[in-house]
Amino acid sequence: MDPMSSVTATDAVLVATGHPLQRAGAWAVAVLAEQPSPGDVTDQHLDDVAQRLVDDVCAAATAPSDSDAYDWWKVLFALYPNSKATHSKRSRLRRDLEPEIAALFARDEPRGTAVKAYPCTFCGTPATTLWTKSNLPMFDTNKALNTLPAAVAGWPACRGCRIAAWALPYGAWVTAGSATVLSCETEAAERRFAERNVLRARRVMQLGFGKLRVGSRPELVALNALRYADVELAATTLWSFKNDNQEPWLRVTHARRAVPRFLAIVQGNAPLRRGWRLLEVALTQRDADGAVVRSGPAEAARLLFESEDGDGRSLLVQLNRVLGDPDRRLPLRHRVDATRLAFTYAKEILGMEPDLTPVATMVADWIEHGGGGPRGRWAEFESAHLRPHQLGQVLDLAKRRLYATGREVPCTEDDWRPFILNRPGGWAQRMLLSMAVVRILQERGVAVSQAPADPNEEARVEQLLSQPMLSSQEDDDYLMGAV
Repeated sequence: MDPMSSVTATDAVLVATGHPLQRAGAWAVAVLAEQPSPGDVTDQHLDDVAQRLVDDVCAAATAPSDSDAYDWWKVLFALYPNSKATHSKRSRLRRDLEPEIAALFARDEPRGTAVKAYPCTFCGTPATTLWTKSNLPMFDTNKALNTLPAAVAGWPACRGCRIAAWALPYGAWVTAGSATVLSCETEAAERRFAERNVLRARRVMQLGFGKLRVGSRPELVALNALRYADVELAATTLWSFKNDNQEPWLRVTHARRAVPRFLAIVQGNAPLRRGWRLLEVALTQRDADGAVVRSGPAEAARLLFESEDGDGRSLLVQLNRVLGDPDRRLPLRHRVDATRLAFTYAKEILGMEPDLTPVATMVADWIEHGGGGPRGRWAEFESAHLRPHQLGQVLDLAKRRLYATGREVPCTEDDWRPFILNRPGGWAQRMLLSMAVVRILQERGVAVSQAPADPNEEARVEQLLSQPMLSSQEDDDYLMGAV
């Protein structure tokens, strides 16, 4: 039976499939070929892109190990550790290596020849070339047994998908040891992500990683791609992986469908925008010389992506740290802006609009009028508010103290029961309760820190808050067309 009899071949020479790595490579080919989409790529475009791949791969594989150009070889090694281009016994002479690399992207045998055609592993197009795991990223490693069926020489791969497999690092956000690709419901965001990374790949080839500016991460590039796509709802997934001969791994994070709408709301609202910038400023880290070693915008972007295993940081947790730190001397308007951002995130992303006013008012009344200094009672609440049982004890204490002083208690046990139950989403409600308490205390002028805001620091922060959100110097270069 003809292996292709059950397969419907497509006339397109390149198809963006549902496989995240193949899809990222297909978009990279489209960008390299200067075509609107993978479906617009022709045979001639594939020839041109294949020649570019051959040139770049040979340049990296024959570069001195102490040169900037060698960094691109490190990228290739992280994806294709046993290929002709990365093997330790490869030739260091371009004239010897080039024919071997070019053969990877050779045309398939024409239909009707003696060579059997099989459906491409990725797109189903008739393919006469069989590839083993040495040429395909994330297809086992030499630490894994070969998963091919018995008597099968390799995975069928059509020419378009073979070129896409090696164009992958151009469309991915790469480091010297890993790559991250994007899957999104909107193709405009996928293309934008690929465009950004194709330019970055060229910088890596020219300058190496050491001379790139600090300040970019795949999450930041992905969010800016979503903003460029101008859609309201779009689920987005980042696939980060390493495939070398040591310890291969795959990590998956996703942004919820409402993230584009949330970003649009924040961008269009000045207080929310300032709240986001306050978060970015707080997350920025500098060395002893004042140089940025961890970009605030990039770290803030990471907070909108959730890990599959739940091992990740929360935007609400980070905002709570900014607002709840008694030694962070922020003026009232900045705290109010950050609190509004937290409530907007909870509403738009988490779908939560809890009634916090009665319980938050009772806690604020107790901190202000419960006897002793407000700072001590704030510390007592802050240390307990994320643990249901301890929070319940503090709320009961606050109620009794207010009764003892003859003050009205604005809530009952029924009002605070949702905050002390161990249930999904309960931690977020407790986080929002803390922020609501901070806002009420700030509006009343109740100080829980030892020192007032520094006017010079306030002016510096105010200037930083006026800058665009989700920005970095690398992104500015990209928008201006720098290469």
